[in-house]
Amino acid sequence: MIVDSLLLLLAAPLIGIGIGMLGWFARRSRLRATALWSPGSGGPWVASGRMTPWLFGAAGLLGGIGLAGPRWGTTLTELETRALNLAIGIDISRSMLAEDVAPSRLVRAIGETRRLVQDAGGDRLALLAFSSRSYILAPLTLDAAAVSVQLDALDPDVASEGGTDLGTVLTQGAGLLSAAPERGARVLVVFTDGETHDSLDAALAAARAAQSAGITLIMVGEGDTIPARIPLRNEQGALVGFKTDTSGETIYTWRRDDVLQRVADAAGGTLISATTTDQAGTVRRILEGLERSASRELHREDLTPRGWLFGLGALVLLAVQGVLRRGPAIAVLALAILSGASTALAQRPSQGDKLLARSDTLAAAAAYAREAVRGGSPDSAYYNAGTAALLRARFEQARTWLGLAARSLDPELRFRALFNLGLAGLQEGRQDSARRGELHQEAAGRFREALLLQPASRDAKWNLELVQPPIPPPSGGGGGGASPPRTPQAPRPAGGTVSSADAEQILNSVERAEREIRAEQSRRRRLTRTASVKDW
Repeated sequence: MIVDSLLLLLAAPLIGIGIGMLGWFARRSRLRATALWSPGSGGPWVASGRMTPWLFGAAGLLGGIGLAGPRWGTTLTELETRALNLAIGIDISRSMLAEDVAPSRLVRAIGETRRLVQDAGGDRLALLAFSSRSYILAPLTLDAAAVSVQLDALDPDVASEGGTDLGTVLTQGAGLLSAAPERGARVLVVFTDGETHDSLDAALAAARAAQSAGITLIMVGEGDTIPARIPLRNEQGALVGFKTDTSGETIYTWRRDDVLQRVADAAGGTLISATTTDQAGTVRRILEGLERSASRELHREDLTPRGWLFGLGALVLLAVQGVLRRGPAIAVLALAILSGASTALAQRPSQGDKLLARSDTLAAAAAYAREAVRGGSPDSAYYNAGTAALLRARFEQARTWLGLAARSLDPELRFRALFNLGLAGLQEGRQDSARRGELHQEAAGRFREALLLQPASRDAKWNLELVQPPIPPPSGGGGGGASPPRTPQAPRPAGGTVSSADAEQILNSVERAEREIRAEQSRRRRLTRTASVKDW
């Protein structure tokens, strides 16, 4: 459980004691006045109203806790939406690195896809990447942020094999959309330059099969029709040469409009030219004319506001007091109204929440930052501001605000702040190749700190593996020397708990083993690949 205001939570007992003391003094003054006015009636009046201070104090305590804004648990809400199923395939073959369009074919395709994802408006999205094979990076989901994270990692090195095969993405995309249980139009959008090295007949057959399955195909061309070279760049982004074939000749690539048009016609779909300035807008206009069937989705809300429960308890206690003491009924009613209004005020959406609901993340981050400066619950406000800045890719602001939130004494909030700090380094490193090593090293440190708080977090373990640098091969001493001994994995204690140090050591051992296995698999794939296969 977390609270919006830790100060109000700490002050709640004082509020209850203060209200109870006021009730006690009021009752004592009333008894004294009654004794002076009618000395003979002191006995019955003394016996009545003894519970009043206690009831008022308990109501004040519950009201103070409600004002602190407690949050816990998860709420599932069923929402009715009118959405369609949209799968996006992006060509990540090396020909997409050609820079005949600025900055490159692949970067432009990713940018247009990002705009499609941002304007999804509740549509279910899936992301595929393909070269000689097709890969599902994100299945159909309503989480547009998950698709955006996958876009940041798109690169020809993601594929285990080079080359281009349009038929694979058409087949896999059609299968993914056909298996979706949700109703609504099914659309497959493919960004490619049309340079296919495999059978065009297979691509045309896959396109006709997609049409038979009721899938709308939209082909989006990238590149120019003038032949261009494929640049080769190092990790710093500097040009080191151009792609050549097995005979040492420079490879030239160009957009194949004839292939794109034939595939689009076979599926009864649409071809959007590479010369179109706003490709994402054109795709969105086509989608607006498709059928959108009503469907129901479950929306999950974590850390649901629960302050109303304590406010309701305070109202019940005041109602009991009103029944027992009919005389002060007007005062009870006034206190009930004030308590209910105060609780509702504590749980009302902040200005940052309203702006974030309208997808205005930049303004939401500024609103959360102002809220943190004003006081209240600064740790939560700093966390919200940093998270909103992270969604906007304002990494410097995100690190500043999340760093302040990471000082929180609340372990749950501290874990989330550290996790998002690591995520900021991971995402910025993918955009800034010159500082990628430094940023990933910083992100790894943040993920390790987060794992010390929650060693069982799978998300933190997975992201830590993404930012870990590869382990250099062991060097022999003077040729043929033995590899240095590895640190043995720490044994698990006999009890059911694992210390933070043991958990981190076990995690590091597992990560090293997984990286070595993947490196060996990658080496074998390179050795088995024949030199005659086109890998661009």
